[in-house]
Amino acid sequence: MKQKSILLILSLFLLTTSFGQTITRVDGTTITVGSLQNKIESLMKDANVSGVCISIFNKNKPVYTRAFGLANVPEKVLLKSSTILYGASFSKVLFAYIVMQLVEEKRIDLDKPLVEYLTKPLVDYQIKGWKKGYQDLRNDDRYSKITGRMCLNHTTGFPNWRWFEADKKLKIKFEPGTRYSYSGEGIYLLQFVIEQITGKDYETISQERVFKPLGMLNTSHIWQKRFDDNLCLGHNANGKPYDLMKWNEASAGGSMSTTLDDYTKFYTALIQHQGLTKASFDEMIRPQVRIRSKQQFGPNALIDCNDNDNIQLSYGLGVGVLKTTYGPAFFKEGHDDGWGHYSICFPDKEIAIVIMTNNDNGESIFKELLAIAIADTFTPWYWENYIPYR
Repeated sequence: MKQKSILLILSLFLLTTSFGQTITRVDGTTITVGSLQNKIESLMKDANVSGVCISIFNKNKPVYTRAFGLANVPEKVLLKSSTILYGASFSKVLFAYIVMQLVEEKRIDLDKPLVEYLTKPLVDYQIKGWKKGYQDLRNDDRYSKITGRMCLNHTTGFPNWRWFEADKKLKIKFEPGTRYSYSGEGIYLLQFVIEQITGKDYETISQERVFKPLGMLNTSHIWQKRFDDNLCLGHNANGKPYDLMKWNEASAGGSMSTTLDDYTKFYTALIQHQGLTKASFDEMIRPQVRIRSKQQFGPNALIDCNDNDNIQLSYGLGVGVLKTTYGPAFFKEGHDDGWGHYSICFPDKEIAIVIMTNNDNGESIFKELLAIAIADTFTPWYWENYIPYR
């Protein structure tokens, strides 16, 4: 009985200490863990968000990692930091990290046309599966100008994915290298070329270079059977689950399954320049192309404006970049039906945040959550279509 009392007192002490722990924000102010958790729970309730995973970094180290809500709403399965989530386009920053390793090893030059690494014309490769090939480009030789840099900074001229086009065909919509336009097709082209250069498939490359070295034991670009017992579902705005896509082919553009714990390990390595020289990291987050579009996707992606001139919105290599009162920042988002993720890092302040949600309403709390958690008021929420729920 005495032992149980001691354990209870110790548990209460640890809980109180945790709630009183403070997190430093980019403006120099702090917030207690208790206040942050209360705010997250309030936002989730008000906006009807099923689940939220969050990691916050101070001095480039994770100081707060926690999951809130449900992984499966109908079955009331709790979401944990070790639950398997669909990473969506969080995959792309990991890909850029790997590409920069290959650049350091002089396996690839970012400014050399990708076709020069191939043993036959790109349009002659027969590629099976959902990725398909490049036969649609046979009468447009502009593909021969595309470089690795253009793929990573989204200036290839490709659409996001060919299946979003009316005719479902791949096409070059503007001169390569001249305009930012987010493209998973561009990322996959670079993935294909790297697989030819290394003689390895992308899942093997990722396991060897990132997942195994960083101890990301529950991360893969291909769905693993063992994930079935610990998975998270994406939900619509009413909390109804979507069918889960279980990828059987690796895509650098967005097939990664991961956990908050695992992705926090990768993000820590990234911002601490582990596995990359600082010069390579700096090149990733250097503005490569200015972004002038009113929004990232939809009809407004074709309308140029000056809305984001105050932050000099641009793209680096695998990440978006912007200017703030507290120095430069870089960000990456992930989105699909039922999923909304976002990360932003302020290198000069050594402060960052990773947010992962499993609900169509998730992005509607990002603006307020970023402001309260780390005092980020710079994220271009309208450009990202993170329209607040209020």
